[in-house]
Amino acid sequence: MARATARHILVSTEAKCNELKAAIEAGADFAEVAKQHSTCPSSRDGGNLGSFGRGQMVKEFDTVVFSAPINVVQGPVKTQFGYHLLEVTDRQD
Repeated sequence: MARATARHILVSTEAKCNELKAAIEAGADFAEVAKQHSTCPSSRDGGNLGSFGRGQMVKEFDTVVFSAPINVVQGPVKTQFGYHLLEVTDRQD
């Protein structure tokens, strides 16, 4: 069964999501940005979601996590919770 390890940043607007993505692409540390800005409880751990299988996350999230290149920030990804930046840190297909 496919498994992935990922981290994310959750914010309420697409504009904020794009702003944070630009900061990360300019060299800001993903984990620090997550700690400062993410509204998800995972922010305490730098946005780390741990390891999970296909189908354990909402569809929009799942689709990106199981298709995106490793260690490349993806997003904004809109879900029922808000806007996410996602980074897959490992995946076993």
